[in-house]
Amino acid sequence: MFTGVFGSSMMWKAQNGELVELSTIDLRQFGLGPRKQVDDTPYGGGDGMLLKPEPMFAAVEHAKSIDPSAKVLLMTPRGERWKQALAQSYADSDAGYIFICGRYEGYDERIVTLVDAELSVGDYVLTGGELPAMTIIDSIVRLIPGVLGGESSAEIESFSDGETLEYPQYTRPEEFRGMKVPNVLLSGHHGEIATWRAENSTKSNEA
Repeated sequence: MFTGVFGSSMMWKAQNGELVELSTIDLRQFGLGPRKQVDDTPYGGGDGMLLKPEPMFAAVEHAKSIDPSAKVLLMTPRGERWKQALAQSYADSDAGYIFICGRYEGYDERIVTLVDAELSVGDYVLTGGELPAMTIIDSIVRLIPGVLGGESSAEIESFSDGETLEYPQYTRPEEFRGMKVPNVLLSGHHGEIATWRAENSTKSNEA
């Protein structure tokens, strides 16, 4: 699942420029028995399967052997809601990160003892933690200096101050199907343009 995302666009650029290193670990590499089992039925009954602790502990310990100081992050709906400010703080850190992506009905609760932070991308449930992990990784990597290119690219984006949505933007042609670019953006008057942009930025619903 990660190949397409990690191998495209800014994620590829960041790795190609040696600004970040991304790798994945197949949990079944540490699975138990001839079938490389990684899940089992829950104690107390109930539907679904839970990720077993043994393979997960082994996988995280393997990752820690490569980067002992790496922080372990668990993707879970009960975690802290991911926001731009968090993305920036993670991008500013020198720490490496190990992302645990749950599957099936969930995971054995003892796995939480491995974890430094529990993170959520929203109040909804997905079939696994891979998509949230890719979302969070992308939001961090693009903030690493040199990835986006322009020095101020990340500074003017939505939520860069924690609450403001980015102002509308336009490119050529000046008129398209009767819709015109605002005159102030064609004026070349930087002060008036800055004022227009400030006035046309909006506060997010969560502010």
